[in-house]
Amino acid sequence: MTFTVRIAGSETAFPCEPREFVLDAAERAGYSMPSSCRKGACNTCETALLGGEVEQRGRGRRTPRDGTALMCRAHPRTDLTIRPKRFERIDIFRRKVIAATIFRLTRPAEDVTIVNLRFPIGLRAPFKAGQYLQVIMADGDRRNFSMANAARHNDGAELHVRHVAGGKFSVGTLSKLAVGDTLQVEVPYGDFYLRAADRPVILLASGTGFAPIKSIIETSLHAGNRRRMHLYWGARRLEDVYLADLPARWAQRLPWFSFTPVLSEPPACWRGRTGLVHDAVREDQADLAHTDIYACGNPLMVSAAQRAFTEGHGLPEAQFFADAFVESGASTASELQPHPVQS
Repeated sequence: MTFTVRIAGSETAFPCEPREFVLDAAERAGYSMPSSCRKGACNTCETALLGGEVEQRGRGRRTPRDGTALMCRAHPRTDLTIRPKRFERIDIFRRKVIAATIFRLTRPAEDVTIVNLRFPIGLRAPFKAGQYLQVIMADGDRRNFSMANAARHNDGAELHVRHVAGGKFSVGTLSKLAVGDTLQVEVPYGDFYLRAADRPVILLASGTGFAPIKSIIETSLHAGNRRRMHLYWGARRLEDVYLADLPARWAQRLPWFSFTPVLSEPPACWRGRTGLVHDAVREDQADLAHTDIYACGNPLMVSAAQRAFTEGHGLPEAQFFADAFVESGASTASELQPHPVQS
């Protein structure tokens, strides 16, 4: 039988099959709620379960006593009533499968490749800055990568790929690709994009989590943004902030933009900020009640930031948006990658 999922405090409801995850059913019905890894690892999709029962699959298990469930791993056992942190109508019918051509490959760091893709002439794939695409591999397996290009440049895509030992795509496939080769991609996906508001924005990135942040900033720049934005980019070493010159230039010419790199393993000559990137935000911002946070990177950083900001700095849960790194799916080794689960 088909169950009904109701959204508390609204007239909205959608159907969900017994073996279907609630998050998938919501998207199939044209709705979006917070999500990231889709594997039960990051807790972004944790939602209050006000009525009904679910079967929680895989990691991140919940019990009835918790009063919550992870929508990406929850199968309904009865009709449900839930209260997501956010719930929005989306256009799911714009997704396109495209044969994209590689026209540039660059290596800004030893373990990062920037892949620039061009779509066929005349074809555009609209997306929201911060969203991701899926690369469809030859065997049908998929890898997700955030798009780093501005949303207006939707006749192609820029991907930042971190190399991981044993990675099925980042090593096994990417190492064999050359300019002129073709990749099948499907676009767009994702709940991580800039919402309209008057509040200042803190952008929190680690590693290649900078990719969707770059898209958000460049899209805002072209739109004539005046909303204050401060990017904190955390990394172990200076070379891991692989495009540091770009946000440094933005900070010099944009009155509404600031940039703070934060290193956890700085060289002796480093005179900038050190430690954990979310702690740098805590040191600078005592009150986050009127700030929006967009965090992308390591799941430990994302969860620590969310907990610290909401519990100690007054940040409302609804003003925290995240795209967490998670373990890849079918890969030759266990990997951590940006939301976009990649390997």
